[in-house]
Amino acid sequence: MTRSMWSRRTLGVAAAGALVGSTLVAAPSGAAPSQQGCDKRSNNTYDKLLECVRVEGVLEHLEAFQAIADAHDGTRADQTPGYLASVDYVVDVLEGAGWTAEVVPFTYDAADVRLEQLSPVSASYIAYDAEGTGEGDVTGNVIPVDINLDTATDRANDSGCEASDFVGLDFSGPNDIALMQRGFCAFGLKAELAQAAGAEAVVLFNQGNTVENDDRFGPVNPTLLPFEASIPVVGTTFAAGEALAQPGATATVTVQFDEVTSYNVIGELAGVRDDNVVMAGAHLDSVPAGPGINDNGSGSAGLLEVAQQMGKTRPHNTVRFAWWGAEELGLIGSTAWVEQRSQEELDEIALYLNFDMIGSPNYYLGVYDADESTFDAPVVVPAGSTHVEDTFESFYTLVGEPYDDSAFSGRSDYQAFIANGIASGGLFTGAEGVKTPLQATVWGGTAGDWYDPCYHADCDTMDNLDHHALDVNADAIAFAVLRYSASTEEVNGVKGVKVPGNFRIPAPAGEAGTFKPGAAGGAGGGHDHDHDHHEAR
Repeated sequence: MTRSMWSRRTLGVAAAGALVGSTLVAAPSGAAPSQQGCDKRSNNTYDKLLECVRVEGVLEHLEAFQAIADAHDGTRADQTPGYLASVDYVVDVLEGAGWTAEVVPFTYDAADVRLEQLSPVSASYIAYDAEGTGEGDVTGNVIPVDINLDTATDRANDSGCEASDFVGLDFSGPNDIALMQRGFCAFGLKAELAQAAGAEAVVLFNQGNTVENDDRFGPVNPTLLPFEASIPVVGTTFAAGEALAQPGATATVTVQFDEVTSYNVIGELAGVRDDNVVMAGAHLDSVPAGPGINDNGSGSAGLLEVAQQMGKTRPHNTVRFAWWGAEELGLIGSTAWVEQRSQEELDEIALYLNFDMIGSPNYYLGVYDADESTFDAPVVVPAGSTHVEDTFESFYTLVGEPYDDSAFSGRSDYQAFIANGIASGGLFTGAEGVKTPLQATVWGGTAGDWYDPCYHADCDTMDNLDHHALDVNADAIAFAVLRYSASTEEVNGVKGVKVPGNFRIPAPAGEAGTFKPGAAGGAGGGHDHDHDHHEAR
């Protein structure tokens, strides 16, 4: 998951330099174990490549990521030695497989965020800086604004949505903190009215619905835009808000920005054409809480396995793979890389494929819904994206796997590409959404549980994977990359060549329809996982 970019963030190219402070964990050799000469031949046909891309190879890379996290305080988050060691590992694997590898730096303003209660209890709470927040270090009285903590209701509220909510509240002190609850209106309006009323800081906490498996208890990642606050504004959990709402509560709210440098890894396999590039990417960083094996070691490892098995192939179109940094902080690495490109360089990218969480333990097989047959896209879907969706659906049909739509939301690293009109697509096996009974019938697993019960938690380890989903999706990556490495004509009109061999790609069988209104067991979630700030609704 990530948070979306906030307006103060600065993206640019940092000074080139060696990666310092990282420790490379002893990892597997540059090639996966040999199977019928896979590591020695050109896997230039569907049959050859799909034979050689194996879940064992994907798991080998995931074990390396786990070892890296184990050696670095249990995390591979951006701005940690574990992330730098992950960068080193990816570079070593790529170069061992015959790809060129480039470590591309970028800078951004990282937020130091703290939320600490001083009285009547002493506690520290998880908090996220709001998109559009100001800076500040404020210690003062906490003033609840029309909040609803009634456990007998669904806690519906319009906390801070009207100027009248602040009438009669004393914000005349030098350091007053407005405490408001998620609900009814946009976070930006709440913050704007609180600032106008005289608050020196704002804490926005989750709604706390009493419905089981609802998502309104955890920390909110609020966005204020288009409003930009001059005071610090943070989001936190319902439990923290409940504690801060106690009479006589005082707290400290801190948001400070510092420029930091991170790194993307770009691997390239030169093609006959260098002016028509097929890109695929996955974010390399984890959240601070854990090693990030499913989110997103799974996508990163799937790409590495495909890269190794294509290493001796000379594609028609140049193939470029990316491992993005600081995705969990708001899609920063991918956005930075796109902004570093000239328009001519962007025009050379035929399409972008995104792989973010492809082995969820309670999975469904999801394809980004470019044709909006199930979900209305909140973004403009670039031309050619529907063919990418069809390609993945054709693969699932080929191997007899049921599949369904996943919202084409832009809430992962493809956002910067679709914003520039580049056709995109990808795979997703679920995050914090709840599996329905119908989905459990189709894919197995446990109805009523999250697709990934360890999403953003320290238990996102090697035990937090479904090997079948991982196996199928690694092959899906290989299938799509090989197809487009030969020709992208049906995506962008650029003629190519035929993949060698007599191979017939079937028409898509049709999605399972488990998210459609009226589907047995309920429509469920199906949305992309939370790589963006929550809206207030």
